[in-house]
Amino acid sequence: MRGDVSNGGGAMSSSASGAVAIVLARGGSKGLPRKNALPIAGLPCVLWTLRAARASRRVDVAMLSTDDAELTSIAAGDGFETLSRPAHLANDTARVDDAARDALMQYEAKGGRLDDRAPIVLLYGNAPVRPADCIDRAVALLIESGCDSVQSYQPVGKYHPWWTARLGADASVSPWEGEVLNHGVFRRQDLPPAYIPDGAVIVLTRRAVMLEIPGVQPGAHGFFGRDRRGIINPEGSVVDIDSRIDMLVAEAILCERGTGAT
Repeated sequence: MRGDVSNGGGAMSSSASGAVAIVLARGGSKGLPRKNALPIAGLPCVLWTLRAARASRRVDVAMLSTDDAELTSIAAGDGFETLSRPAHLANDTARVDDAARDALMQYEAKGGRLDDRAPIVLLYGNAPVRPADCIDRAVALLIESGCDSVQSYQPVGKYHPWWTARLGADASVSPWEGEVLNHGVFRRQDLPPAYIPDGAVIVLTRRAVMLEIPGVQPGAHGFFGRDRRGIINPEGSVVDIDSRIDMLVAEAILCERGTGAT
């Protein structure tokens, strides 16, 4: 990461010529309590994401938005600026776009200056495993294409939508859609490519985050703008922790890589 990272207490960098990364990590979680603070391969989970932002060649400033004192301490102790996330934006019904706008407005209120097309990188603190280059690839696509947003995807693999079915009250099996079960395809290699958001990275322009793109339908995904693009990560290359199984998988991958606390 170019530029400076505030020491966790002072004013923000006054401007960023590259991307500004906002890591979103709240203290609560229903699926796996305290997941953002849990140790994964020797580091608190959220630090894996913060350090991924720091390692990016295209990110100038990285910061944590959180409602939690422990997460604040973890980030500040590693040299990252922190933003206080209001309680109403950190509950189970809070929307990501609202939390992102709040963080961006706090950054600008502290002196950060961004033009309307400045790349804003949103990262989830509970995704400790992601490809090392995915942030840079997403930022590059946003800049080069002039689009409103870029989101990372990966192949759905064997969980393809064509193989989705309904089970009736009498245990009868029927297609999720259409009239033919499995769309008539029974070999994985014959399925058409399909992708799912993997939680590794979202990059948006400032205008998109602030809902300033004309003609966009209101709603939780309005902040993606109109021109939405995607990058593809390899299948299984991202672990977005929502359960204990996810945590164990992330731990195994990171330990196999030989990465961890230093």
